[in-house]
Amino acid sequence: MMVDVSELNERGLRLRKAMFGEEAVEQRMRAVGEFGAPLQTVINAYIYGDVWSRGGLSHDVRSLVMLGITAASNRATEFRVHVKGAIANGCTREQIQDVLLLVAMYCGVPASIEAHRIALEELGEAEPDAR
Repeated sequence: MMVDVSELNERGLRLRKAMFGEEAVEQRMRAVGEFGAPLQTVINAYIYGDVWSRGGLSHDVRSLVMLGITAASNRATEFRVHVKGAIANGCTREQIQDVLLLVAMYCGVPASIEAHRIALEELGEAEPDAR
């Protein structure tokens, strides 16, 4: 069964806004302007409208996977976005911490240190000079 891209785009945009907040998503989409509009369609339709909407994994599990991927690949900006999404999807502080310990063991301590710092900021637990 073929699904229309515009339908996937709308489904993905709804999910994305539910996870990250309407204003944050709108701001990210505006920031890339007309040049980045095709990429935003790909993100909305295929990442969130298709892959994130599949039934094989729950949203909280997908969020934890994304935390591992973005922390391991040193994608700090995307990691921050996905910490917010993980919290919105019901992930706990302890689950996030465990993912970051796995990142430290399998991908390196420096990547995990940066991710810990960002996670603490997003969880509202950061010390002012905790670097």
